Amino acid sequence: MAPLISVQGLIKHFPIRTGVLSRVTGAVHAVNNISFSIDRGTTLSLVGESGSGKTTAGRCLLRLIEPDAGQVYFDGEDVLRADSARMRELRKRMQIIFQDPFGSLNPRMTVHAMLREMLLFHGIVPRSGLNRQIALLLDRVGLPASAGDRYPHEFSGGQRQRLGIARALAVEPEFIVADEPVSALDVSIQAQILNLLQDLQESLGITFLFIGHNLDVVRHISTHVAVMYLGHIVETAPVSALFEDPVHPYTLSLLAAVPVAKVTKEKRRIIIPGEVPSPINPPSGCPFHPRCPLAEEECKTRKQHLEPLSPEHQVACAVQMRKRAN
Repeated sequence: MAPLISVQGLIKHFPIRTGVLSRVTGAVHAVNNISFSIDRGTTLSLVGESGSGKTTAGRCLLRLIEPDAGQVYFDGEDVLRADSARMRELRKRMQIIFQDPFGSLNPRMTVHAMLREMLLFHGIVPRSGLNRQIALLLDRVGLPASAGDRYPHEFSGGQRQRLGIARALAVEPEFIVADEPVSALDVSIQAQILNLLQDLQESLGITFLFIGHNLDVVRHISTHVAVMYLGHIVETAPVSALFEDPVHPYTLSLLAAVPVAKVTKEKRRIIIPGEVPSPINPPSGCPFHPRCPLAEEECKTRKQHLEPLSPEHQVACAVQMRKRAN
């Protein structure tokens, strides 16, 4: 079966303009030639440090940000070639849940008015069925029908994120980009929202691109994981393979930094020296080589590409791949 989402060679650079004439003097290399796919009904998580390009990649998929190059296929159709009329139709099938639920909700509209606006704009139900549909949406995310009469500031953070999920579900999408949807919530509320997303996936068959940096959360919700560093995907694998047999030095360091409640054996921490290089002037060769404990001379000049360790496990590290081969 063909994947629902297929991304090939996606690139996004943000120009830097300076001076009175706003001349372009450089660029932020946010996303650098990444490729991945997501099967129907599964969840791919993009993980990495802040500034790795995760959110930019997710928004490029939906054309909330226009990419500079590449292809984004949704159900076999190149989204980047769609005109405005076609994009309006596609937006009913592709939605987003934002990180900040309060900032993404209109403070001057009641919940009922917000959901009503979406349902009418996309023609989901006739006017006679609006109230029933809104009550159904609220119930689906665990909120009472009476919540429709309230404004966003009257809800807690977890409840506001449920409203964000309800808004995304209003147009009955097949694919949702979840952009760090639990990072601003308390741990107990995070678990509730994650369980809600999983329940929705099971009942509605929704496909997710989950963007996050908390690896415990990622392990709980993902089917596959792609690790990003400085705009590049450095490793991608099924969630079990990535956590049980990580290969790339950056992946190893991320997993070593995850705190554990009970240590049954000595855990070796991997300290990454230095800071993340500037995306304005990224290093040549492997983007991780200035901080990598395994870096060799070739890493400074040779660009690394994802190579298969197994049919579903790919790694962009020539050094580690040689060690695995020997």
